[in-house]
Amino acid sequence: MTEVSDFSNVDRELDDTILSFADIQAELNLRRAKDALRDIVEHLDLTPQERTGLEPEIGGLETMLDKLERACVQIAVFGMVGRGKSSVLNALLGQNVFETGPTHGVTRTTTIGQWDVGDGVDDDLPNPRFSPVIYRLSQVELIDTPGIDEVDGETRELLARRVAQQADLILFVVAGDITKVEYQALSQLREAGKPMLLVFNKIDQYPDADRLAIYHKIRDDRVRELLSPDEIVMSAASPLTAQAVRRPDGSMGVKMTRSLPQVDDLKLKILEILDREGKSLVALNTMLCAGDINEQLVQRKMEIRDAAANRIIWNGVMTKAVAIALNPITVVDILSGAVIDVVMILTLSKVYGIPMTEAGAVELLQKIAISMGGITAGELLANFGLSSLKGLLGLATPATGGLALGPYISVAVTQAAIAGVSCYGIGQVTKAYLANGASWGDDGPKAVVSKILASLDEDSILNRIKDELRAKLDLGSVEKHRSH
Repeated sequence: MTEVSDFSNVDRELDDTILSFADIQAELNLRRAKDALRDIVEHLDLTPQERTGLEPEIGGLETMLDKLERACVQIAVFGMVGRGKSSVLNALLGQNVFETGPTHGVTRTTTIGQWDVGDGVDDDLPNPRFSPVIYRLSQVELIDTPGIDEVDGETRELLARRVAQQADLILFVVAGDITKVEYQALSQLREAGKPMLLVFNKIDQYPDADRLAIYHKIRDDRVRELLSPDEIVMSAASPLTAQAVRRPDGSMGVKMTRSLPQVDDLKLKILEILDREGKSLVALNTMLCAGDINEQLVQRKMEIRDAAANRIIWNGVMTKAVAIALNPITVVDILSGAVIDVVMILTLSKVYGIPMTEAGAVELLQKIAISMGGITAGELLANFGLSSLKGLLGLATPATGGLALGPYISVAVTQAAIAGVSCYGIGQVTKAYLANGASWGDDGPKAVVSKILASLDEDSILNRIKDELRAKLDLGSVEKHRSH
């Protein structure tokens, strides 16, 4: 007898040791998640302009961090209307926090209630060892959602998916054999990869034989590929009991009254999950959700920066084109073009939040120019050749009574368009370099430049520059003739 007692004590000590190691690991997971998420929140690298319109996503990250700080588990309930979702949550809470009613669709928006699991577990439950969850998890929140089959269901299902993304544990409530709509929703929620319990509610409304038949049908046929038997629980959240009553005329009748909820099995199953992996669930699910939100933020940030960069590049292209078109001196053409390229690079570096000096911009321009090869060589030849011709036509314009103005504009537009294409290429390469964190990546500058140049439609860019340039220069020449 003593040996049995000793073995029992050893087993108990071993269990306690295993539990303590699990607790330590769970706490480490939670702390790592906090540090990682806090780092994301504190280093979003967003300008005030980029933050505009992203407030919900940024707020979502801050909410996730707050959830981690509070070690808060969120349990969300889903199901069709009339299945007793709100009643299940009220039964777990031990008080009527969530709105219920005889009509369908009582729950119109997402509602959150705080569950003190210390008050939610009866002292006479068969396994009271789960009470330590009270200090292992500071808070448990129960989330009620609208029915998945209600009017305007598309909007509400979107809301449900969003809540499911944040939830650490999902309760899917049915009240009988599963319908096609319920199975589809259950399958979608299963894809979220979250722990889930299927709650067969309102079992008080079925005779014992029918209740067991439905349970086995659900377990063995309907959800066999989605859930294990351990993930299916029966309950009667708001059971009706028939009570004999005497009518005013003295006859006997039956009155249905509410009796105590039958949710002990559900409570134990939830507490079992929370006790075993509550903190790890919070850490994992919060980081997964935060990762999705952060990915949206990064994508949106890059879209905003890309749009701003494209505007800067095109402004640089047209500024360079106009400057070269109007200037007849070759050396000034080359110098002014280089200055515009450097200014464009510096402006782009500000858009991407990467500090850069003028010397750094010049060095980057030289590296890009060398890697671009053909385009910059073509630009140089065009500047030397066309600038000389443009200069001669400019000098001849007064002597020819303005007849040389047409050819001058044609040559100027061609020269400016070639320079503009080069500027556009330089801008796109700079944008790719800065968007990659001021790095060429593993392939190096030549590979990056070649890839970008291959993707450019030079004819389209050339024609666009010419069209905009002609409009500007034609207006300028008209004003010039009017002044004379």
